[in-house]
Amino acid sequence: MGKADDNARSKKTVFVTVGTTCFDALVSVVDTQQVKEELARKGYTDLLIQMGRGTYIPSKSPGEDGPLTVNYFTFSPSIADYLRSSSLIISHAGSGSIFESLRLSKPLIVVVNEDLMDNHQSELAEELAERKHLLCARPQTLYQTIKTMDLEYIIPYPPADAKPVAKIMNRFLGFPDD
Repeated sequence: MGKADDNARSKKTVFVTVGTTCFDALVSVVDTQQVKEELARKGYTDLLIQMGRGTYIPSKSPGEDGPLTVNYFTFSPSIADYLRSSSLIISHAGSGSIFESLRLSKPLIVVVNEDLMDNHQSELAEELAERKHLLCARPQTLYQTIKTMDLEYIIPYPPADAKPVAKIMNRFLGFPDD
């Protein structure tokens, strides 16, 4: 096993996603030196930011002059590979991003966008945080959430069982029960 294998094994990526929205408050807070240094203290090596429709441009860093290697992009046809290869996900409160991350059993910090009117997404994030499936923050509390996070506290989200729904649909459609 060579040095390249050791480097690949020790890489710990934080993936930040805002989905298709504009959530500059999240992108700008993860780009602060304070947050990046705290992530590095926690053992993370890379920060990859999916910035969506935002106008705030994060500072790229190859890692030599900062605590983390930082990169960003606006959109991707699919973020599934980024989610799978990450060690920690910091996400907006969109239900798709939340449940995709939980299905992968990835540690997740959901950051609620307080600028959205009638923010039903915050209710979902707060309920899942109360059940200890994820951590919930606001842009102004993200640093403190990272600083105090204990990933041992997270309870894996139970996989969905579609059998009861399929059984009801089959009965409704007139198919025999199995």
